[in-house]
Amino acid sequence: MQHQEVRKEFTSLFEIDQNLDRLIKDIDLLNYLNPLNIEQEKKRFFTSKFTEDPVFKYRKIKFNPFQLQRQFFSQRLEDIKDDDIRKLYHDTIYEYSGLVQCIATVGQDKKFFYNSLRVFGTPKERDVKNAKFILHFHKEEDAEEMVPRYNADQAQAFFQAFGDKFGFNFKIKQTNSITAAAMALNASRTLVLKKNRKYSDNDLKILANHEIGVHMLTTFNAEIQPLRIFSHGFSSNNLTQDGLAVFSEYMSDSLSLKRMKELAYRVLAADSLIKGYSFSDTFDLLYSQYKLDKETAWSITLRAHRGGGFTKDYLYLSGLKRIYDYHSSGKDMGLLLTGKVAIDDASLIRKLQKTGLAEKNKFYTDSFHENRNSNEKLVFMLSNLK
Repeated sequence: MQHQEVRKEFTSLFEIDQNLDRLIKDIDLLNYLNPLNIEQEKKRFFTSKFTEDPVFKYRKIKFNPFQLQRQFFSQRLEDIKDDDIRKLYHDTIYEYSGLVQCIATVGQDKKFFYNSLRVFGTPKERDVKNAKFILHFHKEEDAEEMVPRYNADQAQAFFQAFGDKFGFNFKIKQTNSITAAAMALNASRTLVLKKNRKYSDNDLKILANHEIGVHMLTTFNAEIQPLRIFSHGFSSNNLTQDGLAVFSEYMSDSLSLKRMKELAYRVLAADSLIKGYSFSDTFDLLYSQYKLDKETAWSITLRAHRGGGFTKDYLYLSGLKRIYDYHSSGKDMGLLLTGKVAIDDASLIRKLQKTGLAEKNKFYTDSFHENRNSNEKLVFMLSNLK
């Protein structure tokens, strides 16, 4: 079916999709969630011998949350005739609405935490058991490639070259106000690097395959889709997107046991929120009980406690397991790379492609062509996660 005919047949759908595209432009949760005073508060927390909880400052909101909510729920979804597509937009509008409530309550402790729970959920008992199972494995020796030796400028040159292989037109900028080592921003097609850290060879491989090979790649694939929902994200897309990104590390042979343990500690940090732990309690769990070094313990605790309690980090491990099983059963990985989509919607994406409402991918993740993982421990681990 030609583009004109498709648009004519699905006029109401395209109208709703464009309305949402206009409304969602300001909803970038991570942009509001990363504290502005990380370095100062880290220094204060360390000086207090890990007893005085940090007091974080956050960006001001650039939109009116109430008005935005009202516009979300005024969309005439009943005009979408197809049940599956209508359900996709229904679920996604509810999730966008939840993200607006998260942004509106950043820094308001319990209020934010409950909104975060509604959107992202919390680790189940199975997730916690999986995390503890991973922590039973002995850590590999720190090889040469684990030694931090590159500054942010050198890392930037590496990532630029990695992105150029795909022909991506994206920006790279450096800042200290992010909690991760690097982060891909979908809306502005920008890779943000943490300025004041050193990167190892393994860090560079992990971040290139994770942030550029998946997150940036799905951003560019989404841009060729007729529907903007592929760019802004299907409901529950985080589990799939983060799972794909870590699976790309695995397939490219850059996923280490150290990294798997870091994902396991993130699950335990997210689990500590539901138990009512304060910042210093979670830090103490990781630093005193699990014997993590103070920098790593700080970073994982910060990720979990920012905003007032952000549970999303547990999804990396459960997402990795879902994608590992999906790939192992021989299913089409390309469907999951069409944009910011969810694994549960794979058959719907195929249907959208058949009706002309979705395009085949322009880009495909390098590491998914061939499994280069050489670590048998990881195969055993991923096969045995519940």
